[in-house]
Amino acid sequence: MARSKVTVVGAGNVGATCAHWIATRELADVVLIDIVEGLAKGKALDLAEAAPVMKYDLKIVGGNNYEETADSDVVIITAGVPRKKDPVTGQFPSRDELVKTNQKIVGEVARQVAKYSPNAVIIVVSNPLDAMCHVVLHESGFPPERVVGQAGALDTARYKAFLAEALGVSVRDIHGIVLGGHGDEMVPLPRHTSVAGIPVRELIEEDKLQAIIERTRKGGGEIVSLIGVSAWYAPAAGAVEMAEAIIRDQKRVIPSAVYLTGQYGYNGLFVGVPAVLGAKGVERVIEMELNDEEKAMLDKSANAVRSVVEVLGY
Repeated sequence: MARSKVTVVGAGNVGATCAHWIATRELADVVLIDIVEGLAKGKALDLAEAAPVMKYDLKIVGGNNYEETADSDVVIITAGVPRKKDPVTGQFPSRDELVKTNQKIVGEVARQVAKYSPNAVIIVVSNPLDAMCHVVLHESGFPPERVVGQAGALDTARYKAFLAEALGVSVRDIHGIVLGGHGDEMVPLPRHTSVAGIPVRELIEEDKLQAIIERTRKGGGEIVSLIGVSAWYAPAAGAVEMAEAIIRDQKRVIPSAVYLTGQYGYNGLFVGVPAVLGAKGVERVIEMELNDEEKAMLDKSANAVRSVVEVLGY
């Protein structure tokens, strides 16, 4: 039986860590792609040289030629420029400037992916995440179920990690979900959070719970404030969790940025909601019953996503 194949576009911290997690799980052969000469090839070689020690047995290659990526089952896109200060002016680029810059980068990647792997499922990690999903959908020509954004997997992981730390319990026993866009307007749902089936509000004071929710919303910024750059271990882990669900047809329910066609009252917009991920990509959107407060928060998050998407001009 032929082994699955995953291409990771972008060999920076997130992309290289995706390749690392894939290798350690022996999930698939890996192709690492980057426009920087030698970067992807060097990191792939380094990972391949670790195989005899770590005992994973698969093919890991890197380069800047998309022909190597042909017939990938899953493509994870991490390419794009981060939001950073101009060294001369000290100013950050505007949101619109960042969106337009990454639109060009991610759009070209999507076209190359569609050319060489027309049957792949694409997982988008590039920021601004929700808007870049629209770019990939538009430029690839893929059906919406084969374009999915990694956001909720990361945000939910942070939420669970913070709760487990506060409660002094295993992360394995925390069950919860975070909806909405990947940003400050994300929607953690404490009403749907439990510890081994016990409602979380029976175990923690409300003020502490709200502090954890706020920390989850600011999770990316907390990492940046500590090390000066965006996170990579947890974002990569979230993307690989999604890739594994697709490659192994696990039918996992993972909060993901998916293209909605009326669910939750939204149409033609990528929004983070619980989705069943399997061999076909997004196989089903699960519609949760939200109360008025939760729906209002999700509306606010969706509106924030829509305002960024409008910059794309599609």
